[in-house]
Amino acid sequence: MMLFRATRQRAGSVFVSTAARQYATANTKGAEIKERIDAKRQAAQMGGGQTRIDAQHAKGKLTARERIELLVDAGTFREYDAFVEHQCTDFGMAQQKIAGDGVVTGVGKVNGRTTYVFSQDFTAFGGSLSKTVAAKVCKIMDKAVQVGAPLVGLNDSGGARIQEGVDSLAGYAEIFQRNVLASGVVPQISLIMGPCAGGAVYSPALTDFTFMVRGTSCLFVTGPDVVKAVTNEAVTQEELGGAAPHTKKSGVAHGAYDSDVEALARTRELLSYLPQSNRERAAPRYSADPADRADAALDTLVPADSHRAYDIKDVVARIVDDARFFEIMPDYARNIVVAFARMGGRSVGIVGNQPLVSSGVLDIDASVKAARFVRFCDAFEIPLVTLVDVPGFLPGTQQEHRGIIREGAKLLYAYAEATVPKIAVTVRKAYGGAQCVMSSKQLRGDINLAWPTAELAVMGARGAVEILFKRDPAGRASAEDEYNRLFANPLPAAQRGYLDDIIAPSATRQRIIEELEILQTKKLQNPPKKHDNMPL
Repeated sequence: MMLFRATRQRAGSVFVSTAARQYATANTKGAEIKERIDAKRQAAQMGGGQTRIDAQHAKGKLTARERIELLVDAGTFREYDAFVEHQCTDFGMAQQKIAGDGVVTGVGKVNGRTTYVFSQDFTAFGGSLSKTVAAKVCKIMDKAVQVGAPLVGLNDSGGARIQEGVDSLAGYAEIFQRNVLASGVVPQISLIMGPCAGGAVYSPALTDFTFMVRGTSCLFVTGPDVVKAVTNEAVTQEELGGAAPHTKKSGVAHGAYDSDVEALARTRELLSYLPQSNRERAAPRYSADPADRADAALDTLVPADSHRAYDIKDVVARIVDDARFFEIMPDYARNIVVAFARMGGRSVGIVGNQPLVSSGVLDIDASVKAARFVRFCDAFEIPLVTLVDVPGFLPGTQQEHRGIIREGAKLLYAYAEATVPKIAVTVRKAYGGAQCVMSSKQLRGDINLAWPTAELAVMGARGAVEILFKRDPAGRASAEDEYNRLFANPLPAAQRGYLDDIIAPSATRQRIIEELEILQTKKLQNPPKKHDNMPL
């Protein structure tokens, strides 16, 4: 019996000793794994390393992670795929691996609302696009659509990763496909915060809004060296694809800012006006600005002489909440103003002809600018408020030969297909075909109002009389007075039901807000179709 007990004690001791060794080994192994994970995570945080981070700062640019920190609410960012590394082995790439592989992706809160974001890391492989980088970006694009949340892309990349060949090109195409599928489903915003060249440019071009940073960003299909080789034209990066040419000439970018910090702050502001997706409306925001506030200054803002200009932005500021609005493309096609604002706490899209620039005439650039804005608002259930003061379409061979007929039809098409609430206020001139285009009653305008200064006619009195009295110059003076009496006022249109009311300018804010309240429950659908065929 004693021998049995001794044997059992020795066996128990061996068992305890073995278990202890196994436990200690497991602990050691777990600690080693945790240490490796922590090291990899720390490496991912550093991107391409401190030297390259310092070089990024020396250029006046923030790092990919610093940008995300400024974009999202503090402490809300959750990163995905921080440990991902490329699988390329060609050209010595097997020995060059960086955790995250050149892009930071994840989700956070902006103004308390879910927003997906990717931020290209120029310190890691120049932010170039590899197969794995594309997969990371595509993953959050898919999640944004599934969840119904905006997507913001922070672009700072040298382009395709040449070592990966067609895999990199395939990655771009995968992203482009998702840009298209997400269009009209969730808001997509691109910030160009460094180089963006070659095929990479088409992803921002497919998104809803593109913003650039002056002095540090560039956007072009082919760089200065290629341009020089092909066309023998000497041009700098800034001249070819900087913020100035794209916000003033090409219209590729919707705005430009002086620093990364300003661009990110303004993006946060823009997102506050937008809904999360096409499944819901933009969140209302309380304003202490009374909905029934009258503004007597509007009664005298428009000059009595119809040939004198005024600033339509003054009208916008006086009718929207707290005189605040977010203008889109302020430096491009300045003869028309498009902006987001709030009225009665609700987001609205503002479209207004600008008499200060070319008398507010509609030309090719203005038509395309406004058409794209109208279609965005319609896609995301943002009501449209149109301020009309348009003398017509710009005449001339240049406009005709560049396709003003086709391009002008885009704006007409955008208003005609829009099913959101549409309110138009004719402030002064509404002449010819341009009057039809600017959210007229015949294009299913819900509410069409006019100020007493409004003139709705085929054309201005002087031009009309010159045609009517071409062979009788002596009768033109008296005929011009008669034409003004008959047509240079809103009564003829109101008498025919083309205007719903003629209102005092000072009451414009109150009336629009009241009509928007009624139109909240508007239901209108276009005929079933695979897709439309607008005049592209």
